Amino acid sequence: MEATSGKIALPGPPRTRADRLREDLAEEILSGRIGPGVRLDEQGLADRYGVSRTPVREALRQLAATGLVEARPHKGVIVTTPSQKALAESFELMAELEAACAALAARRMTAAQRRGLLRIHGRMRSLSEAGDPEDYAALNLDFHDTIWQGCGNATLAQMTADVRRRVGPFRRLQFRLSGRLQRSWEEHDAVVRAIEQGDPAAARLAMQGHLGLVGDASADLVRSKAQGGMVG
Repeated sequence: MEATSGKIALPGPPRTRADRLREDLAEEILSGRIGPGVRLDEQGLADRYGVSRTPVREALRQLAATGLVEARPHKGVIVTTPSQKALAESFELMAELEAACAALAARRMTAAQRRGLLRIHGRMRSLSEAGDPEDYAALNLDFHDTIWQGCGNATLAQMTADVRRRVGPFRRLQFRLSGRLQRSWEEHDAVVRAIEQGDPAAARLAMQGHLGLVGDASADLVRSKAQGGMVG
């Protein structure tokens, strides 16, 4: 990634077929429609989605990084449940990285980037009030990406993107928990106000608090799945 005119190119290429497959499969696993112990057959998935085995193989590789599936010798790819400890550690790291991004953004964001963040924040308020988790989740990516852009540190942004890929499925589905959209927006509001005020310390604390609560909500999803509950 290169910084140009104060802007960092967002990490990674555009969403691929493998990315979309990963999201679909993650949702099915977390919703309980595909249960623990189920073997995911590459050819069967390729036939189901009308694609070659290449994007299926990549999607399964990405899912393995989240802990939702595991490649086992002589058994193939099996649906699993990530441990509470592993998930907590990933979110702890995510919180520290995003908190650093927010603190730097409070110091470095351009006026144009701040206006962009406010526009996204305003749209997310409407979606939270309307109870629209799908569109809110999509804009949530834009919200956090905008803060990464504003941090002015391409290496930090890339590291944050790498960790987000690991916890992405959990971050997305936590918006279906009752009351989570409004609480998420309120947590974002504290981050936005700190960035607007140019207060790095407050931005750091607000983002740490936000990601800590996201991690707690995501842990609830994993517990529900492990106990045979349905997410939705």
